[in-house]
Amino acid sequence: MASWAALSPSIVEYFEGEDSYRCGYCKNESGSRSNGMWAHSMTVQDYQDLIDRGWRSGKYVYKPVMNQTCCPQYTIRCRPLQFQPSKSHKKVLKKMLKFLAKGEISKGNCEDEPMEPTMEDTVAGDFGLINKLDIQCDLKTLSDDVKESFESEEKKKGRSPKKEESKELIQSQHIEEKLGSGEPSHPIKVHTAPKPGKGADLSKPPCRKAKEIRKERKRLKLMHQNPAGELAGFQAQGEPPSLFQPKANKSNQPKSLEDLIFESLPENASHKLEVRLVPVSFEDPEFKSSFSQSFSLYVKYQMAIHQDPPDECGKTEFTRFLCSSPLEAENPPHGPDCGYGSFHQQYWLDGRIIAVGVIDILPYCVSSVYLYYDPDYSFLSLGVYSALREIGFTRQLHQKTSQLSYYYMGFYIHSCPKMKYKGQYRPSDLLCPETYVWVPIEQCLSSLENSKYCRFNQDPEAVDEGRSKEPDRLQVFHRKAIMPYGIYKKQQKDPSEEAAVLQYAGLVGQVCSERMLLLRN
Repeated sequence: MASWAALSPSIVEYFEGEDSYRCGYCKNESGSRSNGMWAHSMTVQDYQDLIDRGWRSGKYVYKPVMNQTCCPQYTIRCRPLQFQPSKSHKKVLKKMLKFLAKGEISKGNCEDEPMEPTMEDTVAGDFGLINKLDIQCDLKTLSDDVKESFESEEKKKGRSPKKEESKELIQSQHIEEKLGSGEPSHPIKVHTAPKPGKGADLSKPPCRKAKEIRKERKRLKLMHQNPAGELAGFQAQGEPPSLFQPKANKSNQPKSLEDLIFESLPENASHKLEVRLVPVSFEDPEFKSSFSQSFSLYVKYQMAIHQDPPDECGKTEFTRFLCSSPLEAENPPHGPDCGYGSFHQQYWLDGRIIAVGVIDILPYCVSSVYLYYDPDYSFLSLGVYSALREIGFTRQLHQKTSQLSYYYMGFYIHSCPKMKYKGQYRPSDLLCPETYVWVPIEQCLSSLENSKYCRFNQDPEAVDEGRSKEPDRLQVFHRKAIMPYGIYKKQQKDPSEEAAVLQYAGLVGQVCSERMLLLRN
């Protein structure tokens, strides 16, 4: 079972044609248009490649029909390594620090700050569509069928799959043992690598006495006079230098994101904030033990912020929406310590959860999925605060996994004022809906002012380099057998079959079409 968990391919069921449904942004009753497929399982690499082609995932993976939908949704990513918090971002971080240190509650309003409920891409219309999809499938049976098909192919080639895959088997067995061992998930820390099994406070800065703080200020003053001793001063204090340490000869450098988040609190701080990263799995003890509290928070949020009636935010909806990810958890040796997959980033204030950021950790990015929080703490601007923490978390993961260097914020919708706030996390890029290249958002805004739908790539000759060029190589899973589409189509008599498969191939691209298994009944 461990080996199969590591080797399992993505299995998807594509829905032919285009869906029209109520738009959660402009409220047009049938203006939202998208293509969709059901993900019975999904590898993190396949999902990374899909979101780089404009898809968005839950169990139901959808891609807006950009030139037809009422509110075009452009995939947006932030570049955390170059990110510098704006004045409004700094204001939110300072507000949190004041609250933690002294219990101070800001009396001012937040009108000058970005939209509160961040990263909310699975809006009411999409959520309603997902709930209507009554797809029942025994994934274990499906997986066994795929495994049987692989082994059958190996026997035909005269090879023993066990010998060919011995290294992967050993590695995946180790992964399975770790995932099923009941060990607590790895906590998030910026300054030090997390240790398995330790439930350390990962977000509260180390408390120091007032005397030590005065000494530190004195040292900083001396360092301004002697820049060469800056790094030595930090090491003498026994604290590792922060990420992206400013150069010693630049004394007027602005504070980094990490400096602002992890600023030292007094020993007698009024509140304690802890951020825990928990894998989305009912086999994980920490996820399981916090599920009831997390669900109650979700219900409170949905009813207060979105005015959802109780019957629309039940346990079934919550589980399907935010606790039933198609992503297969992976923990490769050169990946982040926490592995890849779907996670809940829980914000614990004084021992109880006040916010949960749902994220996917993928080979090249942290992808924000959803945020729900306690409305009683709206004064802390938790939407903005959590986004900044997730950007900082991406920077932390980059330290070990260098290719993981982007923060995906879902969809940017220029025509919807409430969704334009995502453009305030800079530098950021938008995905061209025709050629699937990333274009700096500054170069896109003027075009979007003139037209809802835009091709951002200014080269008129440029084409989609990842488009489907050889559809016959697409992989089909049919009647417990895996075969190229070139063979499968010879067995089919329905003329509409080819149109559906070719539409799917064009939307997912050549690479994914050859890796993922398209389930055909």
